[in-house]
Amino acid sequence: MTSNNTIRPVRKAVFPVAGMGTRFLPATKAVPKEMLPVVDKPVIQYAVEEAAAAGIEQFIFVTGRGKHVIEDHFDHAYELEALLSAREKTKELNSLLEALPPSGSVSFTRQQTPRGLGHAVWCARHFVGDEPFAVLLPDELLVDRVGCLAQMTAAYKETGGCVVAVREVPQEETRRYGVIAPGENRGSLIAVNGIIEKPEPEQAPSRLAVIGRYILQPEVFGELDRHEVGAGDEIQLTDALARLIGRMPFHGYRYTGQRYDCGDKVGFLHANIAVGLARPDISGALTEILRSLKL
Repeated sequence: MTSNNTIRPVRKAVFPVAGMGTRFLPATKAVPKEMLPVVDKPVIQYAVEEAAAAGIEQFIFVTGRGKHVIEDHFDHAYELEALLSAREKTKELNSLLEALPPSGSVSFTRQQTPRGLGHAVWCARHFVGDEPFAVLLPDELLVDRVGCLAQMTAAYKETGGCVVAVREVPQEETRRYGVIAPGENRGSLIAVNGIIEKPEPEQAPSRLAVIGRYILQPEVFGELDRHEVGAGDEIQLTDALARLIGRMPFHGYRYTGQRYDCGDKVGFLHANIAVGLARPDISGALTEILRSLKL
């Protein structure tokens, strides 16, 4: 346990959004995968809203070529706003305005070559500076009464150090994730004794996989500065995190809410159906459509 007096608040969040989205071609040829909608909001907006609800004040996007649409999405569209106002479409206008982070709270930087998640996070180092920060992978749509990152920040205020969201996955799927070697359990918190990127099922230290939400200390940048490549010949964030274990508190937070993998076609469809069914304005009609398919 770390003294609360030494635990600095998490004010900044990094969103790695430079990926090419090849699994969704041809849809992502001209549209970033993060802008694909789940019902009527882009996937990236759900992540930003989750971060804002957790108290994040600065939103840092690590983008790539062709991602300017994301920048435009989190900016005013004056002509559209004026048109909606003139036509008294208040609901639609409010939906646009509510999606905007406060002025001056959004930053963008480029990952000019696709060298892995660790490299993408490293690209944000000058914006993060010397303070704790969150990382949210937008492909992971996490839905709960209290957002996953808000749950994690509450736990972090007690533990300090690094906290990663974890969830049990089938043994045969460990090769898709960073997997922790668990230590002592204390409620939703699990001490992390080790972490391995994409282990084969027979080599996995557990079935507890990291699911795209992190609270990290700035010391991780010193490890990422090595630019050492790991699984897939990429600079892996997991490898840098492994070298922090033992130097500071490090915990997994067991997330039990709903999780949808929007980086996968079936997971993306699942998210649209589940989120649609949870929406009172469209759930009735959607239910009838699903029934009519005689699944």
